[in-house]
Amino acid sequence: MNHDWILQTKETRRAFSSATWVPLRASINHEKGDVESIGYVSEYFGCGSAAFPPEHREFVEERLSWSDIGIGHTVAPYAYEDGYYATIDQFQYNDKEPIGVNLVFEHPQFVVGGKQWILNPDLVVALRLIKEGTNWVRPEENFVVVARESFDEKGEHCQVEIKREYLLDYLTARNLSLRLSYYRQRVENVPLLESSEYANLKEHQEDRDGGRFEFLIRDINDVFGGSWSIFRAWRTDVDQDEDAPVMGPENDHNTGHESLQGQRGGYEGVRVEGEFWRDEWIEHQSQSMRVRGDADTTLPQFIVETDGKRMASSELDNEDIGRWLWFRSSLVTDLLDHRGFVLKWYTAETGAICSTSGYATHFGINSDDLLTVYAYDIARLPSWEQHIWAAHNVAPDGKVSGELLSAQVNTQLASTHAVEEMLFVNMRMLDQGFRDKFGVDLFSHDIDDESAMQQVSRFHSRDQASLLRLAKELVRVFSDRLNIRDLRKLSTHLEKEKLGSNKLLQDILSQKVGTDKARQIFAEIAGTYDMRVGDAHPAGSKVTEAINLAGIDQSISFLRQGEQLIHNFGRSIWIIGKCLFDQPGQHES
Repeated sequence: MNHDWILQTKETRRAFSSATWVPLRASINHEKGDVESIGYVSEYFGCGSAAFPPEHREFVEERLSWSDIGIGHTVAPYAYEDGYYATIDQFQYNDKEPIGVNLVFEHPQFVVGGKQWILNPDLVVALRLIKEGTNWVRPEENFVVVARESFDEKGEHCQVEIKREYLLDYLTARNLSLRLSYYRQRVENVPLLESSEYANLKEHQEDRDGGRFEFLIRDINDVFGGSWSIFRAWRTDVDQDEDAPVMGPENDHNTGHESLQGQRGGYEGVRVEGEFWRDEWIEHQSQSMRVRGDADTTLPQFIVETDGKRMASSELDNEDIGRWLWFRSSLVTDLLDHRGFVLKWYTAETGAICSTSGYATHFGINSDDLLTVYAYDIARLPSWEQHIWAAHNVAPDGKVSGELLSAQVNTQLASTHAVEEMLFVNMRMLDQGFRDKFGVDLFSHDIDDESAMQQVSRFHSRDQASLLRLAKELVRVFSDRLNIRDLRKLSTHLEKEKLGSNKLLQDILSQKVGTDKARQIFAEIAGTYDMRVGDAHPAGSKVTEAINLAGIDQSISFLRQGEQLIHNFGRSIWIIGKCLFDQPGQHES
């Protein structure tokens, strides 16, 4: 160790009022070696806190410190004999004098042992947090970690922290300021002071960085050595052979006692110790967007005109503003990368992005592959979501999506269907057909259509490599799930034991329509399967042949190529079902 370590030079400069994370309660001890022996090193941090309204601020600063607010402060409910009940969240200076609010509660586990620290439920509900493992997260802000708990090697709580941004929002809503009181201690036992890193240091006390620092040098023998005494007293009037003995009042004739004294010492070495105490305010900033719903002053601007003119989000936050905004289609996959976001389809060219904030933002795809969205639908989103949308915002190009206008202006929903949805509809109906006619399941296992549709989407096709990955997803949700065991039972092919899933299904179809027609119907599925293989090596003529076999026009945009790939694959599944079962209820995608 060195001077800076024992003097805590860096640590005392750092204030939690400007830190990302603020400890609400902490008792962290890292130590190595025997506390009474040379070589022992330890580092301790303890912190307590309570929140106070403005009217008690001066009193808190003058009267309360580490012994009142620190880790030794008991946070527990109490019932008085006169009927007064102090709830656990009350910080009391004197009995029945609540002057503040506890944000972390202590819950001793008397029966099972140990104790728990509990984050104030009012804070949890106000910020709409949920518990995930040792973290408290806020789902509507991309599941950001707002508070976190730490445990020692025994599994006991040793720290509860909260992200300052969210703490300030809560404090503002309640018009409170948080008072921290904390203590840092560092200790090292050395053989001799003169030969150690601390030879030129002397004991001292000083006011430093808004706190108080004390440096101590003591012989280990002076700390742990010294005299000791034991006093023992007992009763002499109890007959242990009685069935129900009763003791009378205590006096000099029915008691005995003894005392022992001695010296403890012989400890070698020097204990070098640095201690630091500080009380600190965490002030709110008079803005509470999450709890109180204050207006956000950090909202982005959006391009609204073809000349690049922008308008502030606050100006667009009007249901009758009458404007649309344009966005690159890459926005969709960017949003879907955030946990809890879901893509839904309404028609062939319209859908919605459902976010963790609870909004479903209706979009349409225009002729230039841009997303068009009613401006108010963006302006009402939480700030962090708006910034993601703003990063993909572009000048108007290619008009507003016709199907979106039909829905939002003419209140007429287009009678078209998204190729993504029809793919899964056709797979379900083909599976049902196999079950009805052959008494077997087409697929070896089921999938969640909505979840799978997040990956099987035209928006994932941004270049040739991602188009090939989309083909891989199509094969995964269809070909890789085919029930090979039962398909082999239905196949009449001479080498059916060697055939893969697609070939087995094609052979079953050929029994109904002939080999050539079955091969023609399966051409686009076969092309997609070959594209999947090309995912690892996207260059070369074989990939081009596979793309052509899948029926994809490579002259159109990659987004439209992705749409075409899904359409052709789904149409092949529809044709298979129509030829096998001729069910009029099926729909071509």
